[in-house]
Amino acid sequence: MFSKLLSVAGLVALAILSLFVGVIDLTPGDLLTNPDALPLMIQSRAPRLFAVLITGSALAICGTIMQMLVRNRFVEPMTAGTGQGAALGILLVTMFAPGAAILVKMAVSAACALVTSLGFLAIVRRLPPTEPLFVPLVGLAYGGIIGAVVTFFAYQADLLQYIDVWMSGEFSGVLQGRYELLWLAALVALISYFAADQFSIVGMGQTVSVNLGLNYRQVMLLGLVAIAIVTALTVVTVGMIPFVGLVVPNIVSRIWGDDLRATLPVTAWMGATLVLVSDVIGRVLRFPFEIPVGTVFGVVGTVMFLWLLYRPARDAG
Repeated sequence: MFSKLLSVAGLVALAILSLFVGVIDLTPGDLLTNPDALPLMIQSRAPRLFAVLITGSALAICGTIMQMLVRNRFVEPMTAGTGQGAALGILLVTMFAPGAAILVKMAVSAACALVTSLGFLAIVRRLPPTEPLFVPLVGLAYGGIIGAVVTFFAYQADLLQYIDVWMSGEFSGVLQGRYELLWLAALVALISYFAADQFSIVGMGQTVSVNLGLNYRQVMLLGLVAIAIVTALTVVTVGMIPFVGLVVPNIVSRIWGDDLRATLPVTAWMGATLVLVSDVIGRVLRFPFEIPVGTVFGVVGTVMFLWLLYRPARDAG
């Protein structure tokens, strides 16, 4: 109990710190004395904090679900074609309906993400089960091909600079009125928690799932739709942030085990914490310039992941 309270207190302290880090100097005292401080907090700092927390937790949960669906610990939506599919959807809307509303962009992006996820699942099912390392390799190649298609069409339409915004995630453009769709991602992640037991059973394989009376195809479709929606919302709002869905679930699984009902809240907390730490580091490392959070997370997450891999086995859960 004490460790849980300490973890929550650490995230709250980090969140408060992030509210006062930025190009414009802002202190807690300014909220009472400076008339410009409160609007800055409401319009920029608080929305950015919410966006970081939602993105980190939702992507980590989606990574866990995808790893259960494909029964492999080395895949995640952003490296298995789902994120690239979402970017392809945004590009298609931009090319053929540039004046479309953000909800239309999100819907097309989610549809493309779902189609590419189904394509990845169809490919994975034909791989030999005795070669689990083929799955992440195929995912990287599959995502690379879709990413190349996105780049090709963006180049043809003179949209390379535009599409770069979606391919490299960062939070500097998050303002009030431009991030609220992410709350839908938080809702999807919360709903996924109530299906945690079903996802755990699916992770045991189709034969076991059917024998236990589970509607295997229905749960698979539910998981893929949740992954597609969260990925599309994230890409539309802040761009692609790779490795969150890969590193966090592996760390949580190695320490706390594979009971999703018990570990999904921990996964959400760790995803939010690590992305928030990466965002703060990215803002202060080259102040007043920013380093994209995806770049910082790649370094932070990789170091933590390697540390856990080489951690003595007796400390693992």
